[in-house]
Amino acid sequence: MAKEAEGGSFALAKWVRVLADEPRFLMLLPGLFWAGNAIVARSIAGEVPPIGLAFWRWTVAAIVILPLAWRHLRRDVPMMLASWPIMLLLTTLGISVFNTFLYMAAHTTTAINIVMLQTAMPIVVVLATYLIFRDRVSPLQAFGILVSLAGTLVLTAHGDPAILAHLDFRPGDLWMLAAVVSYAIYTALLRLRPAVHGFSFAFASFGLGAMLLLPFYVAETVLVGPMPASPGSLMAIGYVAVCASILAYMAFNRTVELVGANTAGLTVHLIPVFGILLAVLLLGERLEAYHALGIGLIASGLWLATRSPKSAAL
Repeated sequence: MAKEAEGGSFALAKWVRVLADEPRFLMLLPGLFWAGNAIVARSIAGEVPPIGLAFWRWTVAAIVILPLAWRHLRRDVPMMLASWPIMLLLTTLGISVFNTFLYMAAHTTTAINIVMLQTAMPIVVVLATYLIFRDRVSPLQAFGILVSLAGTLVLTAHGDPAILAHLDFRPGDLWMLAAVVSYAIYTALLRLRPAVHGFSFAFASFGLGAMLLLPFYVAETVLVGPMPASPGSLMAIGYVAVCASILAYMAFNRTVELVGANTAGLTVHLIPVFGILLAVLLLGERLEAYHALGIGLIASGLWLATRSPKSAAL
């Protein structure tokens, strides 16, 4: 029995290593979990303060991942301390600012506007990598990004271009636009992170992100109101901490390592795809023709953008 258990553990570990090196699989996870994050943020917008949700999201995520990071921290802490400026910048942009601004946007704009602005993320990432590192995209990558963007616009507009022409822009859209720019710069700068284990980097980012949010959380608690300890808020924190934080961020960061920031940024275009699939599976909504068209365009764009130059030439 012990040998069978050991063999099963070895097989599981082998599959985990295989999947950790497969970017097309890893790209699915952030899109799936961040689709749920957007739904959660919008559904509890009137109940849970935005900074409180962000603070407890990262606090719980840091606590959950600590046992996995513990054995790597002794070796990795000195390297992260030596690289504290980039650690602080990455944490501020990708952990504290992005998610807090998204939750603030959810209080003052519509879900369709949030999704619409998020679709610009891959283009903003390309712009950020060019301005910071002078990176360029290949013609095939650029075409793939545009095809994928077209797919997200089809989904966002429900197949009706008139919807895009009559979008009702609101104050929360500025928060969402700032969130998009923040995460695009975070994605571009990830190549500068210290060469530490993924668990160590995640724990340090989550913990530091919570610390940066703490004074703002205290101010929100005093001026707006405390975080409610209701079943709904606790379930929301659990989801955003484990799925939208630990699993999504580690998969996204690994994708950036494997295929670069410009291609990894396309994971954002999977958010409306998984949002639709979740609505069909969980809410009983119907699949429409424009769903198939939009999802097909996004899948084609991702396939084009993730093809290697060698395979594209065959």
